[in-house]
Amino acid sequence: MPFALPPPAPRAVTRRALLAAAVALPALASGRGPVRLRFSHVVAPDTPKGRMALHFQALVHERAGDRLRVEVHPDSQLWGDDDEIEALRLGAVEMLAPSLSKFGMAGVPEFEVFDLPYLFSEAAQVRRVTEGPVGQALLRRLERQQVLGLGFLDNGLKHMSAQRPLRRVADFAGLRVRVQASRVIEAQWRALGAQPVVLPFAETRRALASGVVNATENPLSNFLTQGLASVQPQLTLTGHGYLGYAVVTNPRFWASLPMADQRLLTDALRAALAQGNRWAAELDRDALLALQRQTGVAVHQPSEAERDGLRRALRGVSQMVERGPQGQWLKDVRAALLAK
Repeated sequence: MPFALPPPAPRAVTRRALLAAAVALPALASGRGPVRLRFSHVVAPDTPKGRMALHFQALVHERAGDRLRVEVHPDSQLWGDDDEIEALRLGAVEMLAPSLSKFGMAGVPEFEVFDLPYLFSEAAQVRRVTEGPVGQALLRRLERQQVLGLGFLDNGLKHMSAQRPLRRVADFAGLRVRVQASRVIEAQWRALGAQPVVLPFAETRRALASGVVNATENPLSNFLTQGLASVQPQLTLTGHGYLGYAVVTNPRFWASLPMADQRLLTDALRAALAQGNRWAAELDRDALLALQRQTGVAVHQPSEAERDGLRRALRGVSQMVERGPQGQWLKDVRAALLAK
């Protein structure tokens, strides 16, 4: 019998309302009252992304007074994984911070290089890419899809949770793993003998509790704040991938702002992202300590031999990307990692 999620609660905002918001876009910065900037994201307020968004809000309000008002909508309250980029394009929201994986399926496959397994061993390595010419070139590629890229934010390395430890290749056989929509991520789990199941982040816990999926990958802060330990008591510190975000806006909204406001928002976001990256590292350490102390949670550390086994099994995924349209981007990323 096929597995199926219970039907989601109906959204309060219809597609017609979304289109109406897009038509009203030019009035946002017309000078009639404060300019409203809706910042929607899909995770909890106490995650790196959630805290960064609130810090950005505070900085803007401090510097702009009543001229610019930032509204932060966490936990998919406004838009979710499956519709947030469309909402941004149509003008129903002004700012998002989707995971980098999201952009590959949204028409910018170059971003899929960030999904490669074992490409990065720490977030500091990622910033050598995102803060340099490669990262800026990737942000510019988003303009082809009516999205304006403003900056990058870390979350951290991803680890595995399930009902059993996942230390060796054989442990993954037959698992149904919740994943983001990414061709690279899906290929990764098939290479390990698991079945990838694409689901929005907001539905992950419910899907795990009901048995629709029986494993998932997350940074530690997401695992902790979403309460996944109650349905996934076995956490394995595989560190096999990276999860980060790109903060983006609607280019028409941005162009409608005076240059002074663009500079103010850019400066506030730069400061918020720097602080957010510091919080990401702190929250990752704190989450690990909390999970190690949490009753009913078993935290497993694979040996180097076990990690090498996983790397060998996943080597074909990197080779697939090297041969594809992202091959040159992968070369550029690797060059940035080697540069001093």
